[in-house]
Amino acid sequence: MQRPDPVEPFHAIALSRLARRLEADGQHIIHMEFGQPSTGAPAAAIARAADVLASDPGSYWESEPLKARIAQLYADRHGLAVAAERIILTCGASPALVLALSAAFRPGDRIAMARPGYVAYRNNVRALGMVPVEIACGPDTRFQLTAAQLAALDPAPAGVIIASPANPTGTVIPADEMAAIAAVCTGRGIRIISDEIYHGLSYTGPVASALEHAPDALVVNSFSKYFSMVGWRLGWLVAPDDLLDAARARMGNLFLTAPTLSQHAGLVAMDCTAELETHVARYAANRQLMLDALPALGLARIAPPDGAFYIWADVGHLTDDAMGLAEALLRDTGVATAPGIDFDPVDGRHFLRFSFAVDTPLIEAALDRITPWFQSRA
Repeated sequence: MQRPDPVEPFHAIALSRLARRLEADGQHIIHMEFGQPSTGAPAAAIARAADVLASDPGSYWESEPLKARIAQLYADRHGLAVAAERIILTCGASPALVLALSAAFRPGDRIAMARPGYVAYRNNVRALGMVPVEIACGPDTRFQLTAAQLAALDPAPAGVIIASPANPTGTVIPADEMAAIAAVCTGRGIRIISDEIYHGLSYTGPVASALEHAPDALVVNSFSKYFSMVGWRLGWLVAPDDLLDAARARMGNLFLTAPTLSQHAGLVAMDCTAELETHVARYAANRQLMLDALPALGLARIAPPDGAFYIWADVGHLTDDAMGLAEALLRDTGVATAPGIDFDPVDGRHFLRFSFAVDTPLIEAALDRITPWFQSRA
């Protein structure tokens, strides 16, 4: 008998496939369905990669200079002394999440997470034989899990996944709430996995790392967002001392090493701050364009986009079928979005996620297309 697959499809990918078919038929599509920068890697990183391609055949390798530079990032951003040997370089944030879950937990363990939340949290937990405990989070908690909600869970879960800034909402956990979450987790024996992939993309001030309050947390990060290196597949995991050997064993067996070329380029990218901050400025401008336009679209109920590059918009006054609405919007206007059901299987049928990581002229063009479309349905 075939066993049911616990891993659900990523519906935004299905929308993107439709968008590509429409493009092939000649329709101009504006891609706001995925959270990926429209820019490439920093120029100096690309130049370094070209030099390496000409001189280095590549090997199974973990760059000690890159690990040291990442450790310096925690000192610079958060005032933390993170030992370089605690950093495991990975093939992006997704493998880092798998390492963290499989090193810290066992099949049957209950893992708490906010709903809405990134689709891969729930699906990776299930794929590894663990049990997702999704906590409904709405406007009253700024769509973020709180210390009080964690304290109320009975029994206590083995772990919790937090994200700040979060996907799909862009909301940030305030530093005092992060400290309270860490205190509850310490008192109840709950291990924290913190997804910090959107660090560096904040529009409301500094963002706390879980490591500031929970030194034994596992922290996932990547070069895909702030460093604009999506296709290079480079990320890292900060593992606590008690799980470091287990995480390294899983990295070696499941993935071997991160790509050699990406490690060389990533080291250079970390010092391209001026170029990277121009990207953040563009995202901030795009964000403001979206916020200014939303009332005219009839989309007044959104999550506060403190960081990342998303608008999480309530479209419940229009539909209880976000997938159908997203497909109709795509076919009628050529603007691709992500249906909320990817991020919230219960209430997500009332939400769309817009990514504003594209170029500013495309944001303006998208708003020109979708404003009358939404107004006609208000």
